[in-house]
Amino acid sequence: MRREKKTVGLIERVEVIGKKVVSTNAKFDTGASGNSIDTTLAAKAQLGPIVSVVKIKQANLKEPKRRPVVDVTFRIKGKKYKTRANIEDRSHMSYPVLIGRELIRNNFVVDVAKTGRRKKAKKC
Repeated sequence: MRREKKTVGLIERVEVIGKKVVSTNAKFDTGASGNSIDTTLAAKAQLGPIVSVVKIKQANLKEPKRRPVVDVTFRIKGKKYKTRANIEDRSHMSYPVLIGRELIRNNFVVDVAKTGRRKKAKKC
């Protein structure tokens, strides 16, 4: 039986479920392989324990960065998805949660036209 994929926008409201439930905005990023959660949000949701460590390559760094990984459940559009996410300081980013291809692949179609929080492009 083939599962029907839900359509999501680039930015969606999600719940991060650990020992506590925290609601926040998440960016669905088809360019990212895995999921990432901000350290402060992970603490609020009381995620843990750390189940592994992953090395992340970043274009601006010579050496891969090591990040802790935790099991997490996301509630997206009313349905729960159990997965893993790395924990990183995302306070300088626009969104505290990044959903990558690992979760998107079999569950979602990302339609950027459905994104509710778009900024209009400035004309040159």
